Amino acid sequence: MLVERGIQILNFEVVGDAYAIASNYLRKTGAIADSLVTDERLLKIIVKMVQHGEFNRLRLANKAIAEFEARIPA
Repeated sequence: MLVERGIQILNFEVVGDAYAIASNYLRKTGAIADSLVTDERLLKIIVKMVQHGEFNRLRLANKAIAEFEARIPA
C-alpha cells in the first residue's frame, strides 16, 4: 500500500482480484445478482479489510464471503 501526502492509495489489483473471487462465488450461490454491476456492500467489506492490513487475495475473498453471508437478512 502506498501513502502519498497523507492519502492512502489501495492496492487495486489485490482488491480487484479478491472481489472477483468473492463475487464469482456469491453469484454462483445466488447471494448476489448475476450482473456486471459491482456489489457495493461486498466491495466495502474488502476495502475495509485491506485498510486493516490484509493483503492476501484468497484470504480476503474468503473473509469477505463469510462476512457478506453473515449480513444477509434471513
